[in-house]
Amino acid sequence: MLDTPADSLKGAALIKDEVKRLPDKPGVYRMYGEGGEVLYVGKARSLKKRVVQYAQGRFHTQRIAHMVDLTRAMEFVVTRTETDALLLEINLIKQLKPRFNVLLRDDKSFPEILIRRDHEAPQLKKHRGAHSIPGDYYGPFASAWAVNRTLNTLQKAFLLRSCTDSVYETRTRPCMLHQIRRCAAPCTGLIELDDYKGLVDQAELFLRGKSRAVMARMAEEMQAAAEDLEFERAARLRDRIRALASIAQETQINPETVDEADVFALHAEGGQACVQVFFFRAGQNWGNRAYFPRIDKSDEDPDVMSAFLGQFYDDKPIPKLILLNVEPTDRELLAEAFCVKGGRKVEILRPQRGEKRELVDHALINAREALGRKMAESSAQSKLLNGVAEAFGLEAPPERIEVYDNSHIMGTNAVGGMIVAGPEGFQKSQYRKFNIRSTDITPGDDFGMMKEVLRRRFGRLVKEEEEGQDAVRPDLVLIDGGMGQVGVVMEIMADLGVDDIPVVGVAKGPDRDAGLERFFIPGKPYFMLEPKSPVLYYLQRLRDEAHRFAIGSHRTRRSMDLKKNPLDEIDGVGPGRKRALLHAFGSARGVARASVDDLAKVEGVSEALAQRIHDFFRKT
Repeated sequence: MLDTPADSLKGAALIKDEVKRLPDKPGVYRMYGEGGEVLYVGKARSLKKRVVQYAQGRFHTQRIAHMVDLTRAMEFVVTRTETDALLLEINLIKQLKPRFNVLLRDDKSFPEILIRRDHEAPQLKKHRGAHSIPGDYYGPFASAWAVNRTLNTLQKAFLLRSCTDSVYETRTRPCMLHQIRRCAAPCTGLIELDDYKGLVDQAELFLRGKSRAVMARMAEEMQAAAEDLEFERAARLRDRIRALASIAQETQINPETVDEADVFALHAEGGQACVQVFFFRAGQNWGNRAYFPRIDKSDEDPDVMSAFLGQFYDDKPIPKLILLNVEPTDRELLAEAFCVKGGRKVEILRPQRGEKRELVDHALINAREALGRKMAESSAQSKLLNGVAEAFGLEAPPERIEVYDNSHIMGTNAVGGMIVAGPEGFQKSQYRKFNIRSTDITPGDDFGMMKEVLRRRFGRLVKEEEEGQDAVRPDLVLIDGGMGQVGVVMEIMADLGVDDIPVVGVAKGPDRDAGLERFFIPGKPYFMLEPKSPVLYYLQRLRDEAHRFAIGSHRTRRSMDLKKNPLDEIDGVGPGRKRALLHAFGSARGVARASVDDLAKVEGVSEALAQRIHDFFRKT
């Protein structure tokens, strides 16, 4: 419950007043600013003892003093234990993104490998997200590249199917993957299901770190096949062994003493930080990723590491061992919370010697190099944004630039794309696509499509601002087009009351030559930039990225339309009947050619439904 004392109380005085009513129990506290925005979320073993420190006026940094001065209200939640308080604090920080907390900004989920267990012939596939499908999950992998490489190896070594169930059910002969020795073809009975499950068991052993045992067993089978003069089978087993060995050859680091661990290394410099994370599973390096959390110059490394770990594992599987170069402030409390969350013992170590120390040192080298590249890019990016502000007469360098473009073919599958860029480059998590919905737009009407896209984007912005949500306004809007497109955009934005946002049109030069772009600002004559200007190159990159994203979204939508099965549109034909029809006639075209009598012979298809299917394919 948000407790707001008298209006006259604020800052340290307000906090001192709140302390009078606080219990000596663990919990979480929130500090709010003038406009109701969350300034800070913290946890405490004793709310009373922790919060009173803010009221005493003895602060380690000016930043904390500033935060206290801005505080206009506080909110408290009492928890059963300090561990519960830590878990709640982590959740609230990720949800509310408070201004004064260390914040993990890039928090995408990691891909995993899934062996499904809800089918007679388990499927091998890449998975991202919640574990909602019955099966065995292996990961995380640091990137799509890492998981794709491992999937490719598993297909070569264990011949597991990757096709969907609908494809599996309708196959009458082996597909190309079988021809190139990537699948055992259980769909057509070329391998008995018991033998196929044996391949699945081998794949599971490999993913659990028993690769040497699997390869040794394959080597014995290869030797036996050679002795029995079954040279083709021996050659196939040899190729499978080579595929498994390739993972060890392609990976730079495969530790001998670490089976399952995440390795973290933090390097901070000049008010910026990089945390490099390496994932080791089954004794193999499954990739690494660099993170750049939001910190302040005054934040201590142990505090940064503690906050980072808590937010990182909020929605990710926790390994049994976590190795670090900096001991986090709440190491024991974090370990206890991870044990509760993961349901098993979790150890957090700062190794001093041996192979584990070498792994941490290697991660630290990568963290330093990544932060160096990031800082160099930020410096160059800052100069470019200053140049953009000067070119377009902006009051300050833009923090958020939104660029819009449309894509379609003769008006079909029309899609609008929005990309976002700023001081840290392209912000791909902020990209948005807009499927054009209006039926009043003439096919190919770029003006009409742009109107719909901008009305939806800024209509949502206005609604969020009215509801007091944390809406994000762009500092600059770039439109692909000339004064006509700019005029349409300004009309929409004036209608919505957001015409104070700067808008610039970027029109391609004569013969669509790069370097001769013309720029249009409402109320001013168009102008051009110097052909070799770095700012011009930067704006070209923004426009090209928007074009790439819009075309990619359009192609995805068109591809989905092309893959649609006509049977999906027939009332009464669900997944089961669809599968039965495709199995009986081979394809939707075969179903279309079938007579009513033949359709009615399919299991689950009544005479009435058969007539409906027959009529559907013959309607004019």
